[in-house]
Amino acid sequence: MTDLWLISVPLDKTSITSVEKLRQTIDKTNLASCFMFSIPDLKVGILDGLLSASDDLCRLDTLTESVIRNTCQCMRDVMEQSNDKVLENSLANGVDLLSYVTRFQWDRARYPPGLPLSSLTDLINKEVSQVALELKSRTAAYNSVKSSLQSLQYKQHGTLQTRRLGEIVRKEDLVDSEYLTTLLVLVARASYQQWERSYESLTELVVPRSSRKLYEDSEGGVFSVTLFKRAASQFRARALESKFTVFEFHRDQEEQRRWEVQQLSVRKKEQYGVFVRWLKLNFSEMFVAWIHLKALRVFVESALRYGLPLNYQALLLQTDRKRSKKLEEELSLLFTHLDPTAAACKTDVGCDVPGLFLQEYFPYICFHINANVLEIS
Repeated sequence: MTDLWLISVPLDKTSITSVEKLRQTIDKTNLASCFMFSIPDLKVGILDGLLSASDDLCRLDTLTESVIRNTCQCMRDVMEQSNDKVLENSLANGVDLLSYVTRFQWDRARYPPGLPLSSLTDLINKEVSQVALELKSRTAAYNSVKSSLQSLQYKQHGTLQTRRLGEIVRKEDLVDSEYLTTLLVLVARASYQQWERSYESLTELVVPRSSRKLYEDSEGGVFSVTLFKRAASQFRARALESKFTVFEFHRDQEEQRRWEVQQLSVRKKEQYGVFVRWLKLNFSEMFVAWIHLKALRVFVESALRYGLPLNYQALLLQTDRKRSKKLEEELSLLFTHLDPTAAACKTDVGCDVPGLFLQEYFPYICFHINANVLEIS
């Protein structure tokens, strides 16, 4: 599994040498791939503003990743677990997610670098909050149509105890005149002979030899029986005593339900296309916002850690998770001069952000990007 490290080091003389050594080391050992991570000159502001921005960005990072995950899960649900289709639609600005991250360029039109950090944070927060609300609304609307359709389809194709009989019973199977009617009865397989022997005597006014088996499955069969209408109530009661179930069947209601299924199928198909396009667009928008958030966090943490005037280099390191420990050791060795005490006492200062977090204290700025999101797994 891919592991992505976003690091920042000050551009002092020693660190510049260390960055070059890092490049040479990973080139020789294939320990990782190294990419420049370009962040524009943003407005630093005052210390209190940086501290406030650090906290706000941490919280917003959590929300943004949650929205990305929910959007992705909606894609998976709507596309009925077709991972190929999910991957096909999980893009950022038209390219796959890993390519977008490794070739990241700040979107100056969308997020003007001249704005204060608080304004950039508010801008992303509004985007994310709006998508979160709309995602909830659109998901509820789509799921409502989907569940209604599934409920009706289950009654069409479920067990004989629950299903609608409109797809089983033909018009010519029924008699409905001034005096006669046809009832439909569920008979268990083990009771077929009992039914044949007894149905004519369950009540008076049953038409002799009128029973026909219309349908059967593993649990039993649907039988028709014709009788006079005035005997129908008594027949139902006697049939129940003999453990035969008489269905309530009305042709006009079945036609109405069939029409409802057709209409819901059309609505689901229409909403499917609209919803998938919305999910695809807004997944891209949220992922782009997410990576800009990470860039903002690197900038803010670099300003707080390295001080002013701000002079640092951000790098994106892509490695295999099996090699992460080795990469961490190499980085610690190369940049230990930034804080000689860090190697002696690595204290966890975890920030509760699952997608991009300060996993533990390093002498340099270090964030990990959650590979699970990138791989849509």
